[in-house]
Amino acid sequence: MSKVIPVILAVVLTGGAIAPVLLAHAAEPSAAGSKNAPVITASSTDVQKVGYSFGFLMGQGNKDAINDLDTEAFVAGFRDGYAGKTGKLTEEQMQATLMAYKQRRDAEEMQAIAKMGEENIKAGTAFLATNGKKPKVITTASGLQYEVLTAGTGISPKATDQVQVHYEGRMLDGTVFDSSIARNEPITFPLNQVIAGWTEGLQLMKEGGKTRLYIPSNLAYGESGAGEIPPNSLLIFDVELIKVNP
Repeated sequence: MSKVIPVILAVVLTGGAIAPVLLAHAAEPSAAGSKNAPVITASSTDVQKVGYSFGFLMGQGNKDAINDLDTEAFVAGFRDGYAGKTGKLTEEQMQATLMAYKQRRDAEEMQAIAKMGEENIKAGTAFLATNGKKPKVITTASGLQYEVLTAGTGISPKATDQVQVHYEGRMLDGTVFDSSIARNEPITFPLNQVIAGWTEGLQLMKEGGKTRLYIPSNLAYGESGAGEIPPNSLLIFDVELIKVNP
């Protein structure tokens, strides 16, 4: 097998990460299915412990990327390749197989993301409909909802100003995904370089005030989501406007 194939294998199965996927699951005791598989303990030889450590850590690190791997077939292929034997499939067949696998997994992932996005839109819409009826909650023309927790007495920022804030961001289920309060580190940024819900919402505040923003997904991260924030997520932020720098 050419030197290109290990790279292709890693890229195809992980979407670009060149982690040693070739070793993933190779040393899992259950994967080998061999009666001669050594029992690894702290007293095993260094060679055995190195082999097991590589296998365990690579398997653990890649189990989500390839969660339907036939480990028996994997180990058979690994042993043949490592021993320099002729592959049971040609390089072209392997490449085609892996590419088809990647395409199938990508399609499944896209379907799952789309379904999640639809569910999040419905949940967010239902929440806003109920939340907007609360007496202290105000809904703007854009669909942003906010609730003044503590009225400020200073100036209000413009979109072109820099602001210093403390904040905590939560998803609809209450999961905190970011918090300057927990870090005890206020953050300063240009107000026109954040999500639209923040740009609008903070202009409704005054220095020294605290407000809870209920931001619809179209004013947050939309269909793409961001990091651990799923697509079409409604976000809730508690924001303290500390200072405005015109």
